[in-house]
Formats: sequence, structure tokens, C-alpha cells
Amino acid sequence: MSKRDYYEVLGVNRDSAERDIAKAYRKLAVKYHPDSNPGDEEASKNFKEAAEAYEVLSDQNKRSRYDRYGHAGVDGQSSQFGNAEDIFAAFGEIFGGGGGGGMFGDLFGGGGRRNRRGSDVRADVTLTLEEAAAGVNKTLKFDRRHNCETCDGSGSRPGSEVAGCQQCGGRGQVLQSAGILRVQTTCPVCRGAGKIIVDPCVDCRGQGQVAKTVELDVSIPAGVDEGMRVRLSGEGEPSPDGGPNGDCYAFISVRRHKLFHRDGNNLILQLPISYTQAALGAEIQVPTLDGPDKLKIPRGTQSGEVFKLQSRGMPNPQGGQTGDLLVQTFIETPKKISIEQEELLRQLAELEQIEVLPERKNFLRRLTEYFAASES
Repeated sequence: MSKRDYYEVLGVNRDSAERDIAKAYRKLAVKYHPDSNPGDEEASKNFKEAAEAYEVLSDQNKRSRYDRYGHAGVDGQSSQFGNAEDIFAAFGEIFGGGGGGGMFGDLFGGGGRRNRRGSDVRADVTLTLEEAAAGVNKTLKFDRRHNCETCDGSGSRPGSEVAGCQQCGGRGQVLQSAGILRVQTTCPVCRGAGKIIVDPCVDCRGQGQVAKTVELDVSIPAGVDEGMRVRLSGEGEPSPDGGPNGDCYAFISVRRHKLFHRDGNNLILQLPISYTQAALGAEIQVPTLDGPDKLKIPRGTQSGEVFKLQSRGMPNPQGGQTGDLLVQTFIETPKKISIEQEELLRQLAELEQIEVLPERKNFLRRLTEYFAASES
């Protein structure tokens, strides 16, 4: 079954700004949220479809590829959301919080105080093109908050007591009314904790958590591209009140290569050849990520022609077909030549004046007609 156009899914124009795309997605997410449509498979389908569309159109690189190539340009690069929690983990920040909380937790949550999910953390990893092609294990180093050992994450000085929040009565949430609509939101005073710290811990200053530098091993799959991210579930910051940990997202950047330029899963190599190789044909060695390979240049090759070495590009990180190596030739004119070379080129020039090629005749004819028209 073919996919619907992502712009059509969100109900926006192709030139819509990012804020308009986010606004449209928020409306659809509220409309089709599973908690407000229990047992409705069609609503669940629309909910995931909107999330997939937003993931592509909110990313400048993915949106550009989608605008150029349609769904084929982003196949394998969009997440496969299994449920609402996966969507919250990816886009929770546009609703005012990570995970399953934020706006949706307030609109559809129960009456009691919920255990909040820990915050996600970001780690950056830089790869060479060869590492991105083969896959590699990397050690990430980043800052992550941990529960304070002095107060065991409570935020209070050991031995001291905490006071219940008077604003929410210890529930962590307050009920707000707007006409006939009643919305349950996180308490702005205790921020959902349901309690107030009277005597804060001196080590964490009442936060309950302290930042530490950690090292984490991560396996980077083969074929990753610039801007992709690898999700490490549960490796984010701990919850402030006993909920699940957040996730760590390793954002990928790939160093610029001296020879190859990447376009999706294809690699592009600009290869200089001499005039004689282009005119007479040649068999030359070209570099690939796996080592040198032979390429046959046919007689009469023109500057800019492209030759394909199949499956010598980048692997697909989703397990699809490996890309190709596209070799684009251009004729290189030498800046210095020997005396013998100059003599031979002059002889060739004399021959060309006698035996003019059909293409050149046609150009000279059009040039003569152009000047004649200009003088009349």
C-alpha cells in the first residue's frame, strides 16, 4: 500500500515554516491520541502516520530529500514507531516534556501523581567515512546527572523532613478550568513532586541529582549518515521520583573525505583523466573504500561522463541494498608539457584544421551566422 504525502498527512503546504509543521502535528497528535481513542485502530494508525510525517518534515536534511525524491529519498531513515511511548520518546520536547509526560500526561493521565521519566541526554560521536561504512564500536564521553549519594536523590539534607506542597495538596497536579473544559496539569510550585524541600542537601543544592562525566560503549551500525542518531535505551538521566530512566541519543557526524562525496547510499568520485585516455580509451585503477579497482574508460569519453561501480558505495543501515560508487570523469589539461609533447600537439592542431570534426563545423557555421546577423 502506497504512503500518503507527508504534507497532506499534516495538512500543511510544501513551503510551510517549521513552527507551522510542529503546530499541525500537535493538533493531530491530540486528536488521534490513543488515550482519547481507546480501541480505535484507525486513530492509532493516524497517530503513527502523523508522527512519521513530522519526523521527516521537521528535519531539514530529510525534508530536502523528501522534497526532491519523495518517499524513496527517506526510506529507511524514518523511525518505525511501535507505540505511543516511542513517539513521546522522540518528540516529547514539542509537547513540553520528554517521554509519556508533558502535555499528554496532563490531558490524558490519571488523577494521582505519576512517576516522571528521566531526561534524555545527548552524546556526539564523529566518524570517518570508512568507519561509517564498516560500522564501529565507539566509547562515548558525556555528562549525565545521577542521584545524589549524600541525600539518596531526595534533595533534602540527611535527617531533615520535607513538607507537602500546599498548592496541590501533595498530589503533584492541579486542576485548571476554562469554561466547560477542565484540564489537569503539573503543579507549578512543586513541579509534580508533591512536596517542598525545606532544608536542601548541600551537595546537590536540593536538586537530588549531581552531574558526572560517564563513558559508555556504543556499537555504531554500518551505513550511518550525518545527522542520524543511535538510541541507547535507559542510558539517560534517572527519574527524580522513581520513574524510568531517560535515553541517551548518540548523534552522528561524519568527517569530510578527501576523495569521496556521499549522496544517500551512493558515493561520488571525481576522477581526472588525460585527453589521450579520453580519446583513445584506457583501463585505469580507481580508489574505493575496499581498495583499488579497475575501471574501463571507453574510447571517446567526454568530460563529465559518469561510470557506475555497482554495490561499491555505502551499506544501508536498515539492511537494504548497498549503494553504488559513481565515478565522474573530467578531462585534466596539463599546465606544463615537454618539448616533444608540444610538437605532437601542434601537429594535431594542424590536422584538426584540415580534418575538422562535424561538431566543430556546425559550431563554426552557427558562429558565422551569428556575426553576420549582428552586422546587418
